[in-house]
Amino acid sequence: MQHRPHYGNWGRGERIFHKGDFKYLILDLLKEKPRHGYEIIRELENQFNGFYTPSPGAVYPTLQYLEEMGHVTSQPLDGKKIYTITESGLAFLAEKAKETSEIKAQMKNWWGCYGAEFRDEMRDVMRTLGDLGKTIGQKARQAGVEKMPQVKQALAEAVKEIEKIFKS
Repeated sequence: MQHRPHYGNWGRGERIFHKGDFKYLILDLLKEKPRHGYEIIRELENQFNGFYTPSPGAVYPTLQYLEEMGHVTSQPLDGKKIYTITESGLAFLAEKAKETSEIKAQMKNWWGCYGAEFRDEMRDVMRTLGDLGKTIGQKARQAGVEKMPQVKQALAEAVKEIEKIFKS
């Protein structure tokens, strides 16, 4: 596989996506079946074994772009938009089969060296980290600015403890 520069920082300067690659993953998912945005987010999180969860701020603008290009359509259903790939989208995806294959190979190479138990544990850790962010966001609004130094201190201590775990 040819080396491609990637978009989306994964630490140590490595990037998993080349700019613009994300649309191929979304179209590939929609090729399987129509989906709503949250379902796309969850399925990509599963494909990345919990190491990466695309944000709504990445998924929905990409879906809008794909819709403007005529590659997907959307229909409201139960208060959500369900996105479906069009014939134009299928043709575009077929034209970009090489790029899509390279992205999937990169994803597999990135996570394929880890066993299932590690991936499951890492997925749980990443979800817990997401829960932490949500909790801080919700509680901070209620508690106000005066609690933020304590929150920063607790997080700094947690970082130090986690670094110790990785060093041992």
